[in-house]
Amino acid sequence: MPYVNKPRPYAKEYEKYDGTPSVIKKRTARNKARRMLEKEGLVHKGDGKDVDHKVALSKGGTSTRSNLRVKSASSNRSYRRNSDHTPK
Repeated sequence: MPYVNKPRPYAKEYEKYDGTPSVIKKRTARNKARRMLEKEGLVHKGDGKDVDHKVALSKGGTSTRSNLRVKSASSNRSYRRNSDHTPK
């Protein structure tokens, strides 16, 4: 635990990571996708569902409707594994 007995430097973390243009662009794309499916009534705030990109944004996917699907948060955030239980 790196922050024992001292406060966590949230402002510094934001400057170094969350506030960078590339991260802001990705977050905007994810929020746009979520709003699109909320308008269709497929997801709601606090329902435990995630909006999944079939082809990930990091792999060149887009936030078009044909690339989106609704998955449970646990299945969307877990890694696929090989038969020997190592991550793919």
